[in-house]
Amino acid sequence: MRGRQRFRTAVASAAALLLAAGALSGCDAAAPEAAAPSVRAKPRPAVVWDPSPSSVAAVGDSITRAFDACTVLADCPEVSWATGTDAAVNSLALRLLGPERVSARSWNLARTGARMAELPAQMEQAAAAKPELVTVMMGANDACRDRTELMTPVAEFRASFASALAALRTGAPKAQVYVASVPDLMRLWSTGRVSSMGREVWKLGLCASMLADPLDLSAAAERRRTLVRDRVVAYNTVLREECAKDARCRYDGGAVFAYRFGGAQLSPWDWFHPSRDGQARLAEIAHRQVTAAEPPA
Repeated sequence: MRGRQRFRTAVASAAALLLAAGALSGCDAAAPEAAAPSVRAKPRPAVVWDPSPSSVAAVGDSITRAFDACTVLADCPEVSWATGTDAAVNSLALRLLGPERVSARSWNLARTGARMAELPAQMEQAAAAKPELVTVMMGANDACRDRTELMTPVAEFRASFASALAALRTGAPKAQVYVASVPDLMRLWSTGRVSSMGREVWKLGLCASMLADPLDLSAAAERRRTLVRDRVVAYNTVLREECAKDARCRYDGGAVFAYRFGGAQLSPWDWFHPSRDGQARLAEIAHRQVTAAEPPA
């Protein structure tokens, strides 16, 4: 009796163990729909470009200061393409803000003669104003040097521009940025060299890397001018690539570089900087880019 009882007890214990093992196996093999759902990161919402910002800050160089547009050797910010108040130019800020608000809600922080290395400091100033839009036109002076060897290296140009965008994001993280391409300096040479006054002014050393000896069509002169133009193309590539990394930055797609400045669009005093009419054309380009539903291809 005791032997059978021990046997039955052992069998019952073994059966219990098998049942328990089966139950545990059943938990491990639970149906997929019973498993805990995986946690997925929510996609970041797309940044929507605002085509009607309520404030504008402009950074850059002599073009944005409208140098030589009104009088010789002087800034004329009231006709600036970016923030000017002149109705004939109809600046970007004037179009976006209207005549009642343009003076109080726009800031021209550009400096004649500035190169890209100065842009981070200008961007810090712009960020302090908390603008909804910042316009950037910078780079011509990096190519316009006394000699081609003095042009800003592309890597330095890139580092300064990236640092400028970072400075803006630190102080004004939601500000939109419109970046204009650097103008085609060779086209400006081609247009202005036919003017006797332009040639005389250029002898003073204005953008000598491109404009020196404007009537010299030798192979050496052509190589020099091509080197400058290639550097401008490289700068514009940097602007496009670095801007593309910032969701709130819009590059003009090379629109300013492609614009064919004629004699009417160039200053009558230096045949290089934009005239009032040239500033108006830049304002048109900027307004078209800023208010477009999609950025240029």
